[in-house]
Amino acid sequence: MGILAELFIWWDGNTIGTRLATWRNGVFRGEDGLGNRYYEARRGLGPAGKPRRWVIYKDRAEASLVPPEWHGWLHYTVDTLPEEEGYRPRAWERPHRPNMTGTPAAWHPPGSIARAGEHRVGRTYYEPWRPGAAKASRSDDG
Repeated sequence: MGILAELFIWWDGNTIGTRLATWRNGVFRGEDGLGNRYYEARRGLGPAGKPRRWVIYKDRAEASLVPPEWHGWLHYTVDTLPEEEGYRPRAWERPHRPNMTGTPAAWHPPGSIARAGEHRVGRTYYEPWRPGAAKASRSDDG
């Protein structure tokens, strides 16, 4: 992110203020495979009685860009850094993917009009609720 973006685009991540506060108060703890950098407060305690922890995103500020191994550290689930504990994904775990909502790669359920070529007019994709149908099937009415 360029210096002008840091001055004027506060909603997209790192700003001059964040950079200065991190430089003054933060201790660098590590970096993930996506280029995000993780910090912990040099001194003082946060509301939870533990040093504050935060992430500076490489590109845009998007919480789903934090991989699982660092998510646990950020939220005090584990106190050891991923490098120290030798974190390795299990064979059945898929690689981390950020939230794709709102992008062309977003998942759309069957019958969604966003799925190209699958939606047909007049086809019913759900079973509508009918009043009285559920009541008739209940046996506990007295």
